Amino acid sequence: MVSAWEQRQLLTDVRMKTARPMLFDAKLSAERLFIQNCHRCCAVEAVIRCLDCVPLDMEFLCATCDMAPSMAAVLRAPSKLCSFSSVLLVFLLFYVLDVVCITVYDRHTLLNIGSYVAERKPDFEFLNAGALFTDTASEPFVWAARARPRKRRRKRGKRAGVLVRLRRRPLRPPLPSILLANVQSLDNKLCELRARISYQRETRDCCIICLTETWMSAVVPDSAIELTGFSVHRSDRTKELTGKSRGGGVCFFINNSWCDERNLHSIKSFCSPDLEFHMLLCRPFWLPREFTAVIITAVYIPPQANTDQALKELYGNISEQETAYPDAAFIVMGDFNKANFRTIAPKYFQHITINTRGDRVLDHCYSPFRDAYKSLPRPPFGKSDHSSILLLPAYRQKLKREAPALRTIQCWSDQSDAILQDCFDHVDWDMFRAASDDDIEAYSETVTCFIRKCVEDVVPTKTIHIYPNQKPWINSDVRAALSARTSAFKSGNADDRKQASYDLRKSIKAAKRQYKNKVEEQFNTSDARGMWQGINKITDFKGNKPATVNIAASLPDELNNFYARFEAHNTAHTESAPAAAAEEVSALSVSVADVTRSFRRVNIRKAAGPDGIPGRVLRACAFQLAGVFTDIFNLSLSLSVVPSCFKKSTIVPIPKKNKITCLNDWRPVALTPIFSKCFERLVRDYICSVLPASLDPLQFAYRSNRSTDDAIAFTLHTALSHLENKNTYVRMLFVDYSSAFNTIVPATLVAKLQTLGLNRSLCSWILDFLTGRSQVVRMGKNTSSPLTLNTGAPQGCVLSPLLYSLYTHDCTATHSSNVIIKFADDTTVIGLITDNDETAYREEVSTLTKWCQDNHLSLNIDKTKELVVDFRRQSREHTPITIDKTPVERVSSFKFLGVNISEDLTWSTHTDAVLKKAHQRLFFLRRLRKFGMSPSILRSFYTCTIESILTGCITAWFGNSTAGNRKALKRVVRTASHIVGGELPSLQDIYTRRCIRKSRRIISDSSHPSHRLLSLLPSGRRLRSIRSRTSRLRDSFFPQAIRLMNSLN
Repeated sequence: MVSAWEQRQLLTDVRMKTARPMLFDAKLSAERLFIQNCHRCCAVEAVIRCLDCVPLDMEFLCATCDMAPSMAAVLRAPSKLCSFSSVLLVFLLFYVLDVVCITVYDRHTLLNIGSYVAERKPDFEFLNAGALFTDTASEPFVWAARARPRKRRRKRGKRAGVLVRLRRRPLRPPLPSILLANVQSLDNKLCELRARISYQRETRDCCIICLTETWMSAVVPDSAIELTGFSVHRSDRTKELTGKSRGGGVCFFINNSWCDERNLHSIKSFCSPDLEFHMLLCRPFWLPREFTAVIITAVYIPPQANTDQALKELYGNISEQETAYPDAAFIVMGDFNKANFRTIAPKYFQHITINTRGDRVLDHCYSPFRDAYKSLPRPPFGKSDHSSILLLPAYRQKLKREAPALRTIQCWSDQSDAILQDCFDHVDWDMFRAASDDDIEAYSETVTCFIRKCVEDVVPTKTIHIYPNQKPWINSDVRAALSARTSAFKSGNADDRKQASYDLRKSIKAAKRQYKNKVEEQFNTSDARGMWQGINKITDFKGNKPATVNIAASLPDELNNFYARFEAHNTAHTESAPAAAAEEVSALSVSVADVTRSFRRVNIRKAAGPDGIPGRVLRACAFQLAGVFTDIFNLSLSLSVVPSCFKKSTIVPIPKKNKITCLNDWRPVALTPIFSKCFERLVRDYICSVLPASLDPLQFAYRSNRSTDDAIAFTLHTALSHLENKNTYVRMLFVDYSSAFNTIVPATLVAKLQTLGLNRSLCSWILDFLTGRSQVVRMGKNTSSPLTLNTGAPQGCVLSPLLYSLYTHDCTATHSSNVIIKFADDTTVIGLITDNDETAYREEVSTLTKWCQDNHLSLNIDKTKELVVDFRRQSREHTPITIDKTPVERVSSFKFLGVNISEDLTWSTHTDAVLKKAHQRLFFLRRLRKFGMSPSILRSFYTCTIESILTGCITAWFGNSTAGNRKALKRVVRTASHIVGGELPSLQDIYTRRCIRKSRRIISDSSHPSHRLLSLLPSGRRLRSIRSRTSRLRDSFFPQAIRLMNSLN
């Protein structure tokens, strides 16, 4: 029997084949479509007849039996009947009636209908036949138009996602797809595994199947567990090494379509009571250019194992392979049970986020790439209590993360410098001032436009292509060898292809050797910048982040309005700023020598400002341009007016985090004219020279002989000294401001500067510098509309940090039991609590809140944190501090000036963070060694990139670190020493040397806030020791420094 759908299709075919253009006659309205058996041959045909003209009992003859009568009927057919038939056929083609099929035919009969109708000629003699469709409605027939089928609009783009990408290229992923499972005896799971491979595409297309707890032994051959299309690589448990004959075991099944068996090499197998692993090197048919191989490791750590010993052994073996294959992709997977590989290898990321057994994650997968895999749960094998995990590669290779870019650059040369120098030597600069009638706006604008026009006319430009995965040593010889190998491969000649591959390898080695010699030559000639640029290209140490693409065109305007959100609130205060006395003359004037010296120190690598004048022209033509800019600078100071072109800024937002969620996640960095920065530098030096050295001693930023080490050491010593007393504890409030630099009110700042004794004319110049600033936001090719600001100091200006520190110099503690320590806009309130009396501390916080309101600084309560240090045996609840009726969050650890301070004043959290960064940078050191760099360059790279991380603020925390912390740090130094190929300075020696050096600087600086702690005895030879009751204070910086200094005498 045929279905209703097949009947409709066949009847549609009948209508299409019998339709003819005919005239319409509205008098004939009763018509039906019938399917009738021929009275002679029993054939089946579909016919149309009129009920008014032909009786129902008339015999029916098919086209074959009634050919001649049919033709005669056509000739004798009346015109009305022909018109009626034509209308019916048109109607059946374009309209549909509400009919119900009352006759059912099998498939063979309906197929014959189509064949007979295709052969017969039009027949308009209506014969007797039974009705196929009947009108179920009682009302008269009504013509109804058929709705046209609506075309589905094709969506733009393509389907995306990890699954779609993997299905499109299942055997050429950037990282291999993995099926990870704990099978608990592979022998009785083989049938299910083979069934999954046969009937599940995702299992069949997996690049790697990793199984743990296979429970296999040496008596089982590989042929017994082979899978179709996969090669077997396993490591079984042995009784001699573990004392157990059953359990354990790991196994790899590698897809032959992903990696040929000849390109698989077993690196190492290990078996012990605590750890079992098998390491395999794979060179698949296709890999991204950034990888040379894939090294996979299957791991099984028993539940009762010594996890510390197991992880140490595993990391040691992986570290050796990282040194041997620095460009390989490392993947570590298996059943870790209670172990966590990140505790010993922080640079590795765990990709399995779903529970694998009950409510716990026992099966792990690690790689050095963040978000490299997406984990999906799959059913367990047999009765195993571990779920299977399908790991889909989410890693995007460099070429797809960042598209090739076109960049227009200026081609500077010694010849262009000479031409510009000669050009500016013959310019009559007095003409510009005379033409402007001493109008500083017109004077400065014409001078800068003339300089920019000269640079555009003299310096040629060119457009270059930048590829994100382009190796720096790729030259024309390598490209030619690549083309030759491709041609040989297409030709099909095996000998030619082999020779072309050999020539390519030879060209690459020669190009690498040539580039290595170039970098070493730069090191030998003290070209530090060129050497570090070469090292950065080799290691990709400071990888360029992808350019901001696919951003909304309205985002720059939104950010510009967001950065100017404090403008309306402070307009009234800005307008009430005092004016400078007309008769007062500026005390500051600059000389040509000062301007020349400032221009000669310009960093030509810095980006040009809105004026478009690069730093190269200022440094190369310093002697030629110093005179005219000295005149402009002095005229600006005498008039207390800053030209508008000096105050223009272009904001280039920098992301604060990887994932942007709001406008506040963009950090505003201002690009200002370079000559304006030179002018600000001269003004800053003058202001610092007239301010007293004792001003705001607890502000550790922007001062000579001050650093974050001093701020942290002073903070810790203040807290530890107080905790020596009984029934005491310390509360630390780490205050965070919202856009602190953008909330400076110029009028309030000028009033504070006048109280400090600054010249009123200079104060008016600063007021004009901060008001009337034009600002735009640029993101990629989109630029916002300009806004004029009268509030705040742009981040990126030379004067802004100093002005902010002077703006907050009056923020000091009002109680002797409290201390307020500042480092730029980072403010810390230390409350020294005795006998549970927090009255002074809470009043101090209230006073600070009131001071912020008076000075229009906005407190960010969400980011403000509090740390409570309490070593008393009887722990008590500490009532949280509130700011504007909002409680401040209490944390157990806080990152203060780059150092993680914990509430127990231990340094495990900090050392873990330091170890994570150091392990990540060991990768770049291995890559340099693989490239063949000399030991001297390797040592320099270690000192600048790894040792600087390990020894950051080391004087503040290394003395109180535990033996375990120091051992972990020593392990990194030992690994780096093995890579470099020579001994490296120990951390203990560096700590001792830096403590002595810092102590001497503090002793020689009488204005230093810690100077009183390093006082001499009456003999003048030894320092007075600090009395300590606990080891916490005894091992801190100042007692340690005193002992070291006394040991030298």
